[in-house]
Amino acid sequence: MKTKSLASHRVAVAAGLVLALGCGASAQASATGSRTVGDARTIAACTQEVLGVSAVKEPADSKDARHLLLSVENAGDKKCNLYRYPLVRLGADAQATTPVIKDSDPNPGVPVTLAPGQEAYAALLVSGGHRDEYEAKSITLSLQGSRPGTKAGKPVDVPMPVRTLYADDGQLVTYWTTAPGLALDFIMSK
Repeated sequence: MKTKSLASHRVAVAAGLVLALGCGASAQASATGSRTVGDARTIAACTQEVLGVSAVKEPADSKDARHLLLSVENAGDKKCNLYRYPLVRLGADAQATTPVIKDSDPNPGVPVTLAPGQEAYAALLVSGGHRDEYEAKSITLSLQGSRPGTKAGKPVDVPMPVRTLYADDGQLVTYWTTAPGLALDFIMSK
């Protein structure tokens, strides 16, 4: 009898630990946004076909549009993954994509998983006070694929928050996150 109750006790303790660890993982995932590790390969990359895209200036009442918050929303009916950061080009004549702020990724190497209706954000510093200012009348965003150097879908024309942006060679973008404040923290002081 003691052996049977000891075994039952061990099973109950093990089940409790599994439950506690599972809840801890869920709490951690919700605190950092919806990030996946184990099932990332079974979820398709987000493409322009399932995303709604927008850009707003921050703060909303600022005179210039130096700081933008880029938003994407999963308008599809399945989860999809956003990899790394958006590849942004300001203006039709942009020679290169906007450089990323490397330390803005809260979970390096882990994609942001968007459930249907969920949003993700990246902050964009349009001008960093450097030289070579130019007028940009468009924002083009490309999504990265699961492997570095690949793209997911076609480029997206982002609706302009103002008629003209005054960009320069100091522009920067952050990694994707589900927390808009976290993204903005990296650019608002610049």
